[in-house]
Amino acid sequence: MKIAVFASGGGSNLEALLNACHRSGPARVALVVSNRADSGAVAKARTAHIATSIVGDPRDGAAIVRALDEAGTDLVVLAGYLKLIPPSVVAAYRGRMINIHPSLLPAFGGEGMYGKRVHQAVLARGATVSGATVHLVDEEFDRGRIVAQWPVPVMADDTPETLAQRVLAVEHQLLPAVVLTAAHRGRVEALRVSAPDFAFKNAAAADLTEVWRGLASPIE
Repeated sequence: MKIAVFASGGGSNLEALLNACHRSGPARVALVVSNRADSGAVAKARTAHIATSIVGDPRDGAAIVRALDEAGTDLVVLAGYLKLIPPSVVAAYRGRMINIHPSLLPAFGGEGMYGKRVHQAVLARGATVSGATVHLVDEEFDRGRIVAQWPVPVMADDTPETLAQRVLAVEHQLLPAVVLTAAHRGRVEALRVSAPDFAFKNAAAADLTEVWRGLASPIE
């Protein structure tokens, strides 16, 4: 399964996917798309000799679809991409486009809710649980059908930075689990996470396929 990853920032979730998608495995990152030529994600892609596409106008759906089609994209993964996907792109890849969000949606989602802003809002609300969500992408920010969620406790002494670090550790496991499941099954499927206690947080990159097998199971 050929994966196209959209990212605007440093690309840590892209790196997690690269570690999980071995050259001989069921999925590989074939393209990295960004609205920023100077993003860390683009730098990581070039280091890994992965094709990149810089979106000059994030509203130009035709150009985005063309880049995805030329790369033979099977699955689109939004991993810290901060622009709304044009409706024509959603239509072309409906059911084959997922996003990872740093909260338990539908709470703390929507336009402008990304990165540190999400964690600030969680703490301001006094929530005791946060987490990460993978969902299908539709025409609105963070409103598509939820595919998988992993809860993370909010500690009494948390700052936005410490909470972000804990949620990001979960993102780096949850997103590859969803992608590898999609690659094995041939389609995006909802997952039930069975290890919310960070059981696999120290797994080596070479073990991530086995981590996927133990981490999550498709919801039949």
